[in-house]
Amino acid sequence: MTGTDHPPTVTVSEREHGVLLITLDRPHVRNAIDRATAAAAALTRLERDPSLDLGILTGAGGHFCSGMDLKAFPAEGVPVVADRGLAGLTRARLRKPLIAAVEGAAAAGGFELALACDLVVAADTAFFALPEVSRGLVASEGGAIRLPGRLPYHLAMELLLTAAPLPAPAAAHHGLVNQLVSEGKALDAAFALAERILAHSPQAVRLTKQIAQDTRGLDDHTAFTVQDPLSAPVFATAAATEGALAFTQKRTAVWKT
Repeated sequence: MTGTDHPPTVTVSEREHGVLLITLDRPHVRNAIDRATAAAAALTRLERDPSLDLGILTGAGGHFCSGMDLKAFPAEGVPVVADRGLAGLTRARLRKPLIAAVEGAAAAGGFELALACDLVVAADTAFFALPEVSRGLVASEGGAIRLPGRLPYHLAMELLLTAAPLPAPAAAHHGLVNQLVSEGKALDAAFALAERILAHSPQAVRLTKQIAQDTRGLDDHTAFTVQDPLSAPVFATAAATEGALAFTQKRTAVWKT
């Protein structure tokens, strides 16, 4: 096949209020990733389009993503983008929030994609797994790095070293999932969560995300040193003025992108 012969592997649609829905669309293989370019292009669109404030990443056909397509690997190679990682996400630094809406399997690289998102909504029948060791591989797109910091260490190591799955209810119990919903409702819940975020200043949301990322793991003194040059100018912005006026006038703030 030539590049133009490949069927679409990712579908993208803009929704109301500045939400970009990115759907991994290879349901016959649980949305395994064979090429990184389509997902990376969608994420670039999210970052560059000023009318978009938030993204939702999900999968078609009842599953989130089963990671790298091992059958396509010999011909296609590892589906990573230089400096951005698997599907252009796992090593990227996105300014705008990204929510994972998880149904079914989030396995291997699919779990790593979810770990790279800012928030995770999952169906109560979903599961997460890092089975790389059972295939002679390593969870090298964030699994082995991020998971021990997101779960109790011994539990994270059990998942990494035994390839055991983590049911979504257990993931929610340990704080890895923000919201647990009924099967088939993850995307609806992700949109509802997006609306709660989009009610606030887009500029403040993006800056808050940046500060949280840039100061993660730092001691307080260093963290404030990193934060203050970023946060200080906010008080002179139109968004800060609008927020104060809306509060005093007892009305809903009207934010400008």
